[in-house]
Amino acid sequence: MEYRRLGASGLRVPALSFGTATFGGSGDFFKAWGSTDANGASRLIDICLDHGVSMFDSADVYSDGLAETILGEAIKGKRDRLLISTKVTFPTGDGPNDYGSSRKHLINAVEASLKRLGANHIDLLQLHGQDYNTPVEETLSTLDQLVREGKIRYIGASNFSGWHLMKSQAVSDRYGYARHVSHQVYYSLLNRDYEWELMPLGRDQGIGATIWSPLGWGKLTGKIRRGQPAQPGTRAHDIAGTGPAYPEERLFAIVDVLDDLAEETGKTIPQIALNWLLRKPTVANVIIGARNEEQLVSNIGAVGWALSAEQVARLDIASETPSSYPVWHQRSFPMLNEHSQGEESS
Repeated sequence: MEYRRLGASGLRVPALSFGTATFGGSGDFFKAWGSTDANGASRLIDICLDHGVSMFDSADVYSDGLAETILGEAIKGKRDRLLISTKVTFPTGDGPNDYGSSRKHLINAVEASLKRLGANHIDLLQLHGQDYNTPVEETLSTLDQLVREGKIRYIGASNFSGWHLMKSQAVSDRYGYARHVSHQVYYSLLNRDYEWELMPLGRDQGIGATIWSPLGWGKLTGKIRRGQPAQPGTRAHDIAGTGPAYPEERLFAIVDVLDDLAEETGKTIPQIALNWLLRKPTVANVIIGARNEEQLVSNIGAVGWALSAEQVARLDIASETPSSYPVWHQRSFPMLNEHSQGEESS
């Protein structure tokens, strides 16, 4: 397994981590992802550790906390061999302070997560979403307090706008608070918005990307093709409409190139789609999921080899989309974009 520094921190993380959204299966949404119990989770975690996948990602809202509970049960006796990342911010109850990034909610949420995980610290705590209502200073001072208390080791964000993430870094620098070293983002061949602003920000500020839904909400598995829609029992079918919109023909064009590369490399379509992400700047870690052992081992096969520059370029061309303003205007002047224009598309 390849290990990479997480942003500008000293923490080294595996290129792949395992996402626990498939643990528990509480509610229709998470049931569509999976319903792995503690015994099944323990087996999947053992396989991960055997292959060097030593980081496990969760969130307090996954199956109403059940995913963290199952993860905690499954890692008993193995805690010193792995890293735990989890997320807080989204609603966990009906109360007025049961959501957000306020001091009250963050402290309560971290304590609850630690209890469910059966752990004395969280290696990486990420804010699951952007809270416009809480002053950034309050949020970061609280996170810094939790770091100093030893309850969390590193902090990160998820699904932030560029301006909010940059404002957070500026506040951390001003007051000497812990800085965000990671940004858990949606990024895939199907949706490349991350490259427009968040990737250059990550490069400039030393923020490593941890990628969620790297197979485009289950649409980049090779099972969806022209005349072959998503089938019942798959995430792409059972929670259809929950992800970002995309033109179907664009998906088919990407899959056509993935098919060609699968023939050339002998790798599977998901392995190629994952490997493409690992070739991209700022990407520290790609989060994989699996409902069973076979799927897990197959996804782990995305590492240990590399697409050629020419193969990456073919996928870049097939998945290219018009960029938003002001990115398209900025890219018209490559001499001003020495560290973004050429490298981000290579």
